Amino acid sequence: MFDEFEFPKTGFVRIKQIIAPWGPIPVSKSTWWQGVKDGRFPKGHKLGPGVTVWRAEEIRALYEPVHE
Repeated sequence: MFDEFEFPKTGFVRIKQIIAPWGPIPVSKSTWWQGVKDGRFPKGHKLGPGVTVWRAEEIRALYEPVHE
């Protein structure tokens, strides 16, 4: 089960750290990539062929409540 304290506050994360069953976003890999394409999810940063990462802060913004 996902424990929010295990998800990094800063830095870069790979897709397996983001989506279910280990990540905080309960979607499949294909749903994630479609969401990136549609603009529902943030675009990743390519590090090389087959290696994409996302900023942990951008992923946290998807599931943490906004503090005003």
